[in-house]
Amino acid sequence: LSPNHRCLISLLGGAGPSREGSLAAMAEFTVEFKIQVNPSDTGVVQIRVHPEWSPRGAQRFRELVECKYYNNCRWHRVIEGFIAQMGIAADPEVYAKWANSQFKDDPVVQKNTRGMVSFAKRGDPDTRSCQIFVNYADNSSSLDELGFSPIGEVIQGMEVIDRLQVSERKGQPGPDQAELKTRGNAYLDEAFRDRLSEILEATIVA
Repeated sequence: LSPNHRCLISLLGGAGPSREGSLAAMAEFTVEFKIQVNPSDTGVVQIRVHPEWSPRGAQRFRELVECKYYNNCRWHRVIEGFIAQMGIAADPEVYAKWANSQFKDDPVVQKNTRGMVSFAKRGDPDTRSCQIFVNYADNSSSLDELGFSPIGEVIQGMEVIDRLQVSERKGQPGPDQAELKTRGNAYLDEAFRDRLSEILEATIVA
């Protein structure tokens, strides 16, 4: 199947055997990000995804990578000592389709410690869709109880994550997420050119 066909099937809820059965049978896999940290610096990050930790989250992450959803996504929320977050698609029409396809929460069985990767969500239950974040520090005391369920861990290139351009700090607001969701990378190119790191390509490598 082409990436577009996979995306369509995923958004329609899948086909064939029950989706819950496919979740239970999913094996671990590794996703590789090729990242443009800044105009003169690139790096590679690998994330090992553990479906037994967060089955629904792992399934959605795989679907998004296979659809090439994360290609050209910018790290729009990078906060020193806290998290690095991305997942608002370069194309706002693509983002809208996935953002409106929210999925159920998984129990939190791992902690949000340094290098752990989780889906972002709103304050309400069952609002995960397509944004993910990497923990810079041990955030378990604040994030675990809020239901952020890690799906995997950085196994290579955490030093690249550490080099991502900081998008917001005191006195320096980051991108307006509502504007980013509406206009995509066109907004970032106008307002934050060369100030945000970017995923050039996301692929499943193992």
